[in-house]
Amino acid sequence: MQTFFILVKTPRTYCAANTEDLEAVIDHVQEMFSSAPLMAAGVSMGGMMLANYLGRKGRETSLRAAAVFSAGWDVFECTASLEKPFNRFLFNSYLTSCLQASVNRHKQVLEKLFDIDSVMKAKTIREFDERFTSVMFGYSTNEEYYRDASPCLKLKSIQIPLLCLNAADDVFSPGHAVPVEAAKQNPNIAVLLTAYGGHIGFLEGVWPRHNTYMDRVFRQYIQAVFQHANQLVKL
Repeated sequence: MQTFFILVKTPRTYCAANTEDLEAVIDHVQEMFSSAPLMAAGVSMGGMMLANYLGRKGRETSLRAAAVFSAGWDVFECTASLEKPFNRFLFNSYLTSCLQASVNRHKQVLEKLFDIDSVMKAKTIREFDERFTSVMFGYSTNEEYYRDASPCLKLKSIQIPLLCLNAADDVFSPGHAVPVEAAKQNPNIAVLLTAYGGHIGFLEGVWPRHNTYMDRVFRQYIQAVFQHANQLVKL
């Protein structure tokens, strides 16, 4: 099987805080299907981007509802979890190398603005973000980027129904950092925190061969959203 890569044409990639591309896609789909009720779902970093988008747009979104799965709510806590010795060995180093491989693949374009040699020396995701991500998106410090990328700081501004599924044993988004109490202050948000499930796992049964708990919850949520689309507009 062959693998194909599309080369970027401008020295810009993506980050958890930037939602411009997501907004453009949602607006485009709404323009094409103006009478159709729309909802969106995001997984992991995609969930972070979607939650950040909802927090920034408030009521100014064409989405009727949304769902996020295994999102990282507090980037500082997520990063700290991944820097624990075992997690750093098992996940952090590998993910950092994957990010570096992506940068290296587009080196000819990116090296015009960034110190690629320094980026390739990063040992952790935090170091990668300090040398590349936060610089690319114009943050004065990496801490400023992590604050902007943390959806937990935007929960009160979300104005459409949002279902959030996380697992307490998710090393990428630790249970203690899931904003359960903050979500209680916004009637638009429902947080479902399971004891187990890992990161985008949520397997069920001794021999998990079928749909996961996440699949079942999402299917039920989608059905409810579109069955009651007209009522959601009035909320």
